Amino acid sequence: MYPTVADVLALPVIRHGGPRVAAGAEGLDRRVRWVHVAEVADIAHLLRGGELVLTTGIALPDDEAALTSYIRELAAVGASGVVVELVRHWNDVLPSALCEAADRHGIPLVTLSRETRYVTVTETVNGLIVDNQVAELRAAEQVHEAFTALTVAGAEPGEVLREVARSTELPVVLETLSHEVLAYDAAGTEPGELLHRWQSRSKGVRLGDRTGYHQAAGWLVTIVGARGHDWGRLVLLSAESPPHRHIVVAERAASALAVYRLLAREGESLERQAHRAVLTELLRCPAPSAEVLARSAALAVELNDRRLIGVAIRPRLTTAASPAPAAAVAPLLRDLAEATALAARRARVCALVADTGDTEVNALVSLSPGADAEAVLRRVAREIHQHRSTVPAVIAVGSVVEAAADAGRSLTEAGHVAAATGAGATDRQGAYHRLEDVRLRGLLHLLADDDRVTAFVGRELSALQARDAATGSRLVQALRHFCAHGGNKSAAAAAAHTSRTAFYQQLARIEQVLGVALEDPESMLSLHVALLALDVREGRNNNGAG
Repeated sequence: MYPTVADVLALPVIRHGGPRVAAGAEGLDRRVRWVHVAEVADIAHLLRGGELVLTTGIALPDDEAALTSYIRELAAVGASGVVVELVRHWNDVLPSALCEAADRHGIPLVTLSRETRYVTVTETVNGLIVDNQVAELRAAEQVHEAFTALTVAGAEPGEVLREVARSTELPVVLETLSHEVLAYDAAGTEPGELLHRWQSRSKGVRLGDRTGYHQAAGWLVTIVGARGHDWGRLVLLSAESPPHRHIVVAERAASALAVYRLLAREGESLERQAHRAVLTELLRCPAPSAEVLARSAALAVELNDRRLIGVAIRPRLTTAASPAPAAAVAPLLRDLAEATALAARRARVCALVADTGDTEVNALVSLSPGADAEAVLRRVAREIHQHRSTVPAVIAVGSVVEAAADAGRSLTEAGHVAAATGAGATDRQGAYHRLEDVRLRGLLHLLADDDRVTAFVGRELSALQARDAATGSRLVQALRHFCAHGGNKSAAAAAAHTSRTAFYQQLARIEQVLGVALEDPESMLSLHVALLALDVREGRNNNGAG
């Protein structure tokens, strides 16, 4: 808002006087709040600070002690500098006592070698200051309008941070009070560099006020929160001390973010959104970028030089016949994601946790190279199963991988295991499922989209399905019981709640329709595989998985 002493000296009206900095050059970056003409030495008590004093020196004393006191008093009230016209009192050079005092207090002492119209100087500089103030007020008004619109619209953090970056042209980061990055806008800079070692850098920046500038770090920081509950910090990276307008932007953005958090209290947390963004990138890209690795590290989950394990937690909400409505699943997945994150914290492990689809919650557990993966997974699974608000869920894990580039594979494996795990699988406290547990069903899940598997199912079962559709019989279900009990007709009949005579008649009709002998081991195996593949395909369709 205010020009520096150097800015004022560069103005034509001053340049005409032949300005020369006689002392206090290190203070040329002082801000000039006003220009004041004063000939008397006893002027300091009338100033408020930030004034550039113009004088001809005609009323200033020649006594060294008085000159030293003159500069000392100006420095004490915060004057920005002194300009002396070398025409009337001193014609060549200023007294050494005056220069030494100016150097000692860091106050610029400037001489003009030619007579200068001070009234023109005051009009020019003060007019410039007023114009800057008006421009700053207009800019502040635009900031208020922009962020009021964002607040009323309930704008998400990404939108708010984009407006901050646009308004200030500075990188901006939203972090938790534990220094985990929730969102950011790099404002055209390199994101990996912006987030590099973020937590350690952030922990070193502490301010006593709600909004303040940390000179050493070059950070403008404001606290984010509402109703006495602070939950984050908004950080603008500014190499220079920020103007007032940037402070207004930071504080209005913090207010918009606080309102968003209040409005979205029933929805997903900002932490889960940040975790989902990283998990989605790991699933999408075979080789994660440096930005993704930095974002994960900024969330306190290191991916380099760690043992990584993908985890999928799928609530038991659906059957092949009656899938749960999406409106009911979404809040349950949110609760399950928060329960999983809490379980990871209680188990003292670092993990990215979020629901990345419509059916399950995903997590990527990050362990030190020497950690016991089995013991950690048992602790996490036990915490999830014991959480009082968690619905019954299947917990599945992928392979343990040693590189961030393989994290997506482990996450994908965990999802396949969760989808392939049968509804009757037991979930003991601390139990979880791996690839080796799902066996043939897991293989069929992996191949479910293969046209050859679809054709095989059609060849094996289409005739039976057509018979059921035409007559209302339940031959496919009878065959399913028969295969599930390994060909034991009595056990299959009991499971189907059907008399043995009626069940045997159903088996005879199945053989007649399909033209095979169920007693033949290869025939029963082929039909059983086709039924498992059919179940997997129908389960994927009902769950919306592709």
